[in-house]
Amino acid sequence: MKNINVLIVEDENDIANIIKDYLSVHQFDSHIVRTGHEAILYLQESAPDFVILDLSLPDCDGIEICRKIREHSNVAILILSARGSDTDKVLGLGFGADDYMTKPFSLSELVARINAHLRRQDRWLQDHDVQKDVLHIDNIIINKQEYLFLRDNKPIPLSAKEFELLFFLAKNRNQVFSKSQLLDAVWGYDTYGDENTITVYIRRIREKIEINPSHPVYLQTVWGVGYKFSTSNHV
Repeated sequence: MKNINVLIVEDENDIANIIKDYLSVHQFDSHIVRTGHEAILYLQESAPDFVILDLSLPDCDGIEICRKIREHSNVAILILSARGSDTDKVLGLGFGADDYMTKPFSLSELVARINAHLRRQDRWLQDHDVQKDVLHIDNIIINKQEYLFLRDNKPIPLSAKEFELLFFLAKNRNQVFSKSQLLDAVWGYDTYGDENTITVYIRRIREKIEINPSHPVYLQTVWGVGYKFSTSNHV
């Protein structure tokens, strides 16, 4: 089985090399780039399994690179930054990051988080129950095997975590889940210590799948409780 390939987007040489060396000990292959431009070029030519992304890059803001990656790829992205404000975290998540760690950081925790994301994705991809993998609801199809969302047979791109959150809610449609329950179900643990993570993802998914995101048909808010995928008005 091939090693997992990790792209490290980090302009501080010492940090980048330390991460690369530590990942190598844990049987990861990794490649270092130091600018956003180099990151985009690398992603156009290669398909890494995971991206570690700094926000303070010399040629652009890492959040913009995160947005550009998400336009074309569902690869898991972990932001690793000295910028630890809630605003930066919400922005990073809002533009498609799957995880966020602040510097200084623990190398062992970094590897643990990478493994957690990869294990979770593997479990989804290795589920062989095809009937449960494909949901048909009205004019939409949600295919877990292919991480594919279709509306009127037209694909709408979602990031890996957007898809997993949507699939979980759709699979348990009409059931209400709190933010903490959704964090546990999709991320496996309270990654950010902030349930606003779910709010960010719900808003982003609505913008992609709802005809009118301000008046959602499917992803509905149950005030004071949480969210549900509703089929009560259109089954």
